Amino acid sequence: MAQKRVALVTGGNKGIGLEIAKALAKNDLTVLVGARTFEDGRSAAKDIGANAHAIRLDVTDQASIDAAAARIRKDFGRLDILMNNAGISRAPNAGGTFQEAVAQNLLTAAPMADIRTVFETNVFGVIAVTQAMLPLLRESPAARIVLTGTSGGSLTLNSDPSNKHRKMFGNYSASKAAAHAVTLAFALALESTGIKVNIASPGFTKTALNNFNGTGSAEDGAKEPVRLALLGADGPTGTFWEAGHSVPW
Repeated sequence: MAQKRVALVTGGNKGIGLEIAKALAKNDLTVLVGARTFEDGRSAAKDIGANAHAIRLDVTDQASIDAAAARIRKDFGRLDILMNNAGISRAPNAGGTFQEAVAQNLLTAAPMADIRTVFETNVFGVIAVTQAMLPLLRESPAARIVLTGTSGGSLTLNSDPSNKHRKMFGNYSASKAAAHAVTLAFALALESTGIKVNIASPGFTKTALNNFNGTGSAEDGAKEPVRLALLGADGPTGTFWEAGHSVPW
């Protein structure tokens, strides 16, 4: 059994996920880099260093999820932190500019197949991975679950007519709002167990999700997820944060 705390980062091979994995490894955790292919995970783990290990994990594939949980138990014997980071902003191979992607993301235009694809990763994937990892997390003395969310999915902020970004509220934002609700549901169900479950918005960072049109770095975007992953016993649960400030639901 691993003596150090073990963290699993879904979508940990690039973008914010990679920066989360790097930061946790620097805090002397054993970090499992979840990636759709083992090769992608191995490449990222090599970049991170000796504390990182690749694990094949496709959040839309239940067999992959179950195999990952079994491997974690067999090879590491524990799981202390689950970073539900994997996410997509639109269906793969959609192409086009950022502005075209925004237009195609609106629910007035988005094809149903694309909507289902985004929800499969961003919502159902979160549920499936969390359920599969819960037996291990329940055995941890101080388990933490963190969702990489977005203030762009806040219903309160987007219902404000003065919010200029609300014109972008579409398939992706709706899926993240659903993922926030799912994460809160887990937090409430696990409140009596001591497992802390929270949401971190990284802000508008430069990642593949927005065709690198963001304004902040992925490294900065990882800071809030990592802070919540390393919460002490007096930390909150069932909360939503960005840059150290509470985000309205």
